[in-house]
Amino acid sequence: MGAVALPLAVEEFLTWLAVERGRAANTLAAYRQDLSAYVAWLAERGDDIGSATERDVEAYVAHLRALGRAPASVARALVAIRTAHRFLADETGVADPGAAVGAPTVPSSLPKPLAEADVLALLDAVTGDDPVARRDRAMLEVLYGTGMRIGELVGWSLGDLDLAAGLARVFGKGSKERIVPLGRPALRSLVAWFDAGGRPALVPARWARRGDAEAVFLNRRGGRLSRQGAWGVVRHHAERAGLGGHVSPHVLRHSCATHLLDHGADVRVVQELLGHASVSTTQVYTKVSTERLRHAFDSAHPRARHR
Repeated sequence: MGAVALPLAVEEFLTWLAVERGRAANTLAAYRQDLSAYVAWLAERGDDIGSATERDVEAYVAHLRALGRAPASVARALVAIRTAHRFLADETGVADPGAAVGAPTVPSSLPKPLAEADVLALLDAVTGDDPVARRDRAMLEVLYGTGMRIGELVGWSLGDLDLAAGLARVFGKGSKERIVPLGRPALRSLVAWFDAGGRPALVPARWARRGDAEAVFLNRRGGRLSRQGAWGVVRHHAERAGLGGHVSPHVLRHSCATHLLDHGADVRVVQELLGHASVSTTQVYTKVSTERLRHAFDSAHPRARHR
């Protein structure tokens, strides 16, 4: 299937997503990729997005399934297509061909949080007092203590921190701002990172890029730490702690939410802390906690079902 340039109307839709809806760059890239494939498929059939029908949309979904695409991938593509068609219908007054096309069922993918003992093992795996060790310890404490996304962490700037108040500003998806509290371990590790033996020791004689000077977390060369670099930090210490390769920044986010709920936090509080737009997203962790409760009950209670 050859590459096809996106029609002006679709480019206007993507601009609307960015400007009016504040969608993140990664989301826009995913929409562009899915819509490019859809437009190319229509072109091969001699159609275009402006004249597509409900039957075309259904046929494209069937085409994706025939290619062996995962249900989540098909669902993501359909969201992009339906949203684009709805935008075009609102702008031009034509019928919306995607309105009646149902999304495929996506199997529920429950998070697999770390046990609290495993989190402690991960944090204890950071040894030494050199600048990199101080940085790594602060990163892990913040990721677990706040449930921040990895992109939010590496995007952190010095002006977003109020260590005296124990608060931090975080910019989430769609540049939505929220304030998160910093627990005592995270605060202690951040203070150590900002002391002379930490971040100042990695500051270069000259900043290579604009904005690096404001970055909270720096790499060994004195630039803003990248997402890949942060992933590497988590993976390195997880392996040192004997936790294998399944630990990621997102697992720490899952663990933060699950442990909060395990200890009685209100789901609305967890929603605010994690920056979820809808409480239904947060409630998946409630299900995880309930399943862990059931497992503990079945394992220990003399009147449990398996006994």
